[in-house]
Amino acid sequence: MATSVKVDDRTKDLLERLQAEIRLETGERVTQQELLRRITEHGFESRDELVDSFRDDWDGLSEAETERWLSGTISSGKETDENDIDEILYG
Repeated sequence: MATSVKVDDRTKDLLERLQAEIRLETGERVTQQELLRRITEHGFESRDELVDSFRDDWDGLSEAETERWLSGTISSGKETDENDIDEILYG
């Protein structure tokens, strides 16, 4: 039983390019359904790598960037604790 999957224009274009490259290299015609099946199987076989590809690679700000960010911070002269913040945020 086939189920439709919506893809954006870029993904559709990439699938079409892969189809064309497979045909040029192997002489075999493959459907986008077959191509997606193989991509999915390959992704499942190397799922750690696939899962890692969705991780945020951002390691945070450098010390210089943090200093530049905080350089605009001023003290209001009033000490604030967690209860004050909760009251401000949640009422």
